[in-house]
Amino acid sequence: MHRSELETLAESAAVAARLVREIYEQDFAVEVKPSRDPVTAADRQSNALLERRLRDAFPGVPVVSEESNPLSFGDFRRAERVLFVDPLDGTQEFIDRNGEFVVMIGLVAGPGAVAGVIHAPVSGVAWIGGVGLGAWRVDPAGPWVPVHVSATRDLGQARAVASRSHRSLRLERTLAALGVREVRSMGSAGLKGAQVAEGLAEAYVHPGAGLKRWDVCAVDALVTAAGGRISDVAGAPIDYRADSLTCQRGLVASNGLTHEAILARLAQVDSCRP
Repeated sequence: MHRSELETLAESAAVAARLVREIYEQDFAVEVKPSRDPVTAADRQSNALLERRLRDAFPGVPVVSEESNPLSFGDFRRAERVLFVDPLDGTQEFIDRNGEFVVMIGLVAGPGAVAGVIHAPVSGVAWIGGVGLGAWRVDPAGPWVPVHVSATRDLGQARAVASRSHRSLRLERTLAALGVREVRSMGSAGLKGAQVAEGLAEAYVHPGAGLKRWDVCAVDALVTAAGGRISDVAGAPIDYRADSLTCQRGLVASNGLTHEAILARLAQVDSCRP
């Protein structure tokens, strides 16, 4: 993983983010996919733009993207490197016009995520991470400013971020069981992961199976590069070449120091489920 590749990913995400913001500032239609998830022109146009740019910049590397035809990346599991793209993470927030959505690009090399870019179209802020290189926050027209996860060890003093739009009884039980001092709700998996990477939260927990690989790849690389840890709720690393693109066993992103305590609390919640 080279800095130049990170810069290429960051520029591609920035171009897509500008397109998403242009559509956000206009009237736009909302459709419903067969999966019952909403979709807009911003999702589709950002997807097409990123597919073109990434295929040119990373020839031969499969691009696994939410709005693409699965046939276009059907053999990605055999590739050494894979790009996972969410052209608009937080579509419901985009529709609700609350600003909590991002463009995400993650790169897998070998078994794990090695690079990630998360770009917020409304604020113009980007978070960039390369495993072994570091993690940065980049404000509009600003320099790359290094970021790192927090040094909090005590789960009772920790802060957690959780979904705003996708709440469930299991999530509520999980958040209650964590025993953290603060829980903040926000949209977009990418924004929640960035909070952990920047040291503004110690934990992002998604206990269910609602996330896809393109929702977590950039987060995985960013949080890891910032000194944190990512796993499923059982403590296993995310398998980017699994048969299913769904993260069946959820996601835990932490500052690393609280990770084992979080996993222990999650195990208690699961053991008490009816």
